[in-house]
Amino acid sequence: MLNHGDHTGVQLAHVEASPARQVGRRVIIAAIVLALTVLIVWLHRDSYRDSQGGDISVLDATYYATVSLSTTGYGDITPVTPGARLVNILVITPLRIMFLIVLIGTTLEALTARSREEFRLRRWRSHVRQHVVVCGYGTKGRSAIRALLTTGTDADHIVVVDTDARMIEEATAAGLTGILGDAGRTEVLRRSAVEKARAVIVAAHRDDASVLITLTVRQLNPTVPITASVREEENASLLRQSGADTVITTAATSGRLLGLSTDQPRVVAAVEDLLTSGRGLDLQQRTVTHSEVGLSPRQLRDVVLSVTRGGRTLRFDDPLIGTLQSEDVLVVVKAHRGPEGS
Repeated sequence: MLNHGDHTGVQLAHVEASPARQVGRRVIIAAIVLALTVLIVWLHRDSYRDSQGGDISVLDATYYATVSLSTTGYGDITPVTPGARLVNILVITPLRIMFLIVLIGTTLEALTARSREEFRLRRWRSHVRQHVVVCGYGTKGRSAIRALLTTGTDADHIVVVDTDARMIEEATAAGLTGILGDAGRTEVLRRSAVEKARAVIVAAHRDDASVLITLTVRQLNPTVPITASVREEENASLLRQSGADTVITTAATSGRLLGLSTDQPRVVAAVEDLLTSGRGLDLQQRTVTHSEVGLSPRQLRDVVLSVTRGGRTLRFDDPLIGTLQSEDVLVVVKAHRGPEGS
């Protein structure tokens, strides 16, 4: 059975009113109920008797309403006529119940909300699988998530791990599941159910953090595909040795594009188009269809960039490709088509 520690730091996507707003709403309702009771007693003041004698004033009516709604009932002011007692039974007693519910409502809601959240977390832990864990919700992490959503991954199958509480709040507001903590720590990654994930994206701000996260992920899940970003190209080999399957060198890639943009701006525009899913040209990975087996890559409608066969990736112009085989995996360029054209 999972203990409460398994859920610490896990935030599922949901919208909840702030505590101040919840308390403020209850205070307003309680004040309205109290004011209504005071008005009822004041309008029927001739039907009440003060044990000290004298007429019932507004202060007396407020005092009676307060002690009556709080069930204190000192008995120094009492309804003496049948009409006043009937009003107490039919009106003030329901108001008293409502007042008490409002007063204890915050505590009850806090308890039920905690139980409800605990249930949701246990249910999530028992059902989550084949999800993507994104370590880091900075610029790279958010861009990776946008690409995942564009290519068909549901938001509830994406788990974000970050040390910044504000980033986790932003992620949950976007419909994602958030884990607050350092992704380089084993207990934090266990909360993300990384052992059941279909992929892990490491988008840390520092290369040493990326290496530590990759090592920890690989220890918990020896087979999950890991894609990691690295700032310095010299650290790419270290990440691969740590267990990353794919390493993206952000600084070097950005530098190459900056250099190309000077003399070959159209090349950069084409690359941006390919990397921006959902418009223009799209890069896609897919398996060979039954009708494509036996054809040359140049005979396909899509533009073939590479063919992966038996764990080896061949460029489109490699003569070893020959004709396509049934288990080949292709990387192709194809024009994006909207819903009406798909």
